[in-house]
Amino acid sequence: MSKVKYRFNTKSLTYEKVKVTFRERFWQITSYLATGLVFATLTIILSREFLPSPTEKKRDREIEALRLQYDLLDKKMGQAEQVLSDLESRDDNIYRAIFESEPLPKTIRSGGSGGSDKYSIFDTYDNSDLLKSSTERMDRITKQIYIQSKSFDEVVNLAKSKEKLMASIPAIMPLNKKDMLHAVTSGFGWRTHPIYKTMEFHPGMDFSAEQGTPIYATGDGIVDRADNLVQGYGNHVVLNHGFGYQTLYGHMSRIAVVAGQKIARGQLIGYVGSTGLSTAPHVHYEVMKNGERVNPINYYYNDLSPEQYQQLIELSKKASQSFD
Repeated sequence: MSKVKYRFNTKSLTYEKVKVTFRERFWQITSYLATGLVFATLTIILSREFLPSPTEKKRDREIEALRLQYDLLDKKMGQAEQVLSDLESRDDNIYRAIFESEPLPKTIRSGGSGGSDKYSIFDTYDNSDLLKSSTERMDRITKQIYIQSKSFDEVVNLAKSKEKLMASIPAIMPLNKKDMLHAVTSGFGWRTHPIYKTMEFHPGMDFSAEQGTPIYATGDGIVDRADNLVQGYGNHVVLNHGFGYQTLYGHMSRIAVVAGQKIARGQLIGYVGSTGLSTAPHVHYEVMKNGERVNPINYYYNDLSPEQYQQLIELSKKASQSFD
């Protein structure tokens, strides 16, 4: 039952029933509907603007999960790069140093992972720069792991050949050590040439001995040459020990080996003499590492006591008489 409204008439001092016309009723209903429609529209607009829909909530949750996964992946890639850096440092500075192997060049370790076109497939995606950098970073880590794996394979092979390396290093003296400790006549370095009387660099050590004293190979190897064709050295032998090592024995009276012959450390290769550019019987001994002449005194560690080695060093410093 609808409410009946009354209005007080001040003239007749009575209440009169209020009569609402159809037109008034129509506009009243229309205003109510318009107000409700406006309110509903504003509510929808505001809810869409400030309140996420279920689909948007789901999407936001997925984006957040992806962000967390990326942060975790970024952290793991950083840890992998740090571990790789430590492994590379140990490989170059410890493992390869032990086996006297050259470090891997940085150009090989940090080689590229492909051209820029390789990552152009990400150009159509949002955050394409992030996708490109992350993928390229992962590819670089993968390649570095592969290179490090191959490097360790090489180190393993070097370790397996360690015994051969130790036998090949020229680590003993070319004459019987009892004869050599007091026979150093010229050390490695600058000195006055005994014939030309000029200052010249002496690329080895001279040990005086009686004519015919046996000369021994200082490490395992193969005879590179055994002849007198190089001016100055007279009858001489060059041994290739592998691993970058070579030794030369000069001024022999007689050679006891031939080119191509396999030699063991301590094996007789010739006899002391004074052939070539020489003033008295002695053996001229050189050590070469990777084609460069080095001081032989750094390699007499296999058959000398520390006291004998120190004595030999002092003798080489004081030696002034040179025979070649």
